Amino acid sequence: MAHLQAGLSPETLEKAKVELKENPETLHQDIQEVRDMIITRPDIGFLRTEDAFILRFLRARKFNHFESFRLLAQYFEYRQQNLDMFKNLKATDPGIKQALKDGFPGVLTNLDRYGRKILILFAANWDQSRYTFVDILRSILLSLESMIEDPELQVNGFVLIIDWSNFTFKQASKLTPSMLRLAIEGLQDSFPARFGGIHFVNQPWYIHALYTVIRPFLKDKTRKRIFMHGNNLNSLHQLMHPEILPSELGGMMPPYDMGTWARTLLDHAYDEETEYCPESYSLSVKDLEKDLSPKTMKRSQSVVEPGVLKRPEKVKSEEENMQPLLSLD
Repeated sequence: MAHLQAGLSPETLEKAKVELKENPETLHQDIQEVRDMIITRPDIGFLRTEDAFILRFLRARKFNHFESFRLLAQYFEYRQQNLDMFKNLKATDPGIKQALKDGFPGVLTNLDRYGRKILILFAANWDQSRYTFVDILRSILLSLESMIEDPELQVNGFVLIIDWSNFTFKQASKLTPSMLRLAIEGLQDSFPARFGGIHFVNQPWYIHALYTVIRPFLKDKTRKRIFMHGNNLNSLHQLMHPEILPSELGGMMPPYDMGTWARTLLDHAYDEETEYCPESYSLSVKDLEKDLSPKTMKRSQSVVEPGVLKRPEKVKSEEENMQPLLSLD
């Protein structure tokens, strides 16, 4: 089974062995254990079951067979339940293309010190007249599908940095709880990627309010990997070396070119003009904007009423906002 570990550096092979419990002697057995569970979910169409594909789910769940299968099942179930989202999931799709060209996502060339790929989002770039939040989510999922083909990233994972500078209240009001849940289900629960950290910088008070709405749907492991840095870029730099960050994030690299990753995916199609109207997107708006279930509403209303952003009675001091709310494992 050595061919399944082809492309991994000696350092990453050792990391896979120590951190993920990956054993080249039992890879075939591990993969077959997961494949044998497929029969237990006849309601799901498992469209890919080849060894290399199943292996990425094992790596994402540290070779726990049951958890790996559950993630594999959720991957395909999410796609079955959101068929319109995955129609024409290509970089040339008009909505995806416009999101990509605005840097959703941005992908840095350099890896961090742990070999992780760094994704950055400049939230204020979202032009809501040209593409939807779902287009952004589709663009991110498409990008992750492309990058997860790299076995190094299957082992080392990703880091996400979101810069909320100049992200307006009006823009934030479009982020309904149902849309945010769709993103959480797609990225946290249904995709075989290891996220080592999610960093918020320059977030306004209403982003804190939105976080309280989605927090109940985040796994404890995810919560522990979310950092709220506020305007304190020094705390970001303690975890992400400024030598590899663009100047917008207080780094030493030049300003980030929003079209960098888009050009990688689009190639010659980058400069081709496309017509697109966000309202024409076929995903059911009713499904996305529906209220949360009564159980969920009860959990969320004690913090912030779903879909409604309210200014807190007491805004945290600048010093409090600068500190990470949560810390990494």
